[in-house]
Amino acid sequence: MPEVSRFLGILIAMYYNDHAPPHFHAKYGAYEVVVRIDDGVVDGRFPRRALNLVLEWYDLHRSELAENWDLARQRKPLRRIDPLE
Repeated sequence: MPEVSRFLGILIAMYYNDHAPPHFHAKYGAYEVVVRIDDGVVDGRFPRRALNLVLEWYDLHRSELAENWDLARQRKPLRRIDPLE
């Protein structure tokens, strides 16, 4: 699982063989959500505070996530994205 960022116990990753639409995975302990890059729609369960942090991070890095999605489709190395501070 290619990790693109990690902050406050939250892991953000993208998979090279993943399906459309463009999205990323966020993991926090036993929880996991999938967030669509185009519109921020969330699928899965996450503690509310952790989900708010993921969505705040997503708002800051949407274009970088889209670039990484394109890199993943081309099977190129993904770029690290700054964590939420």
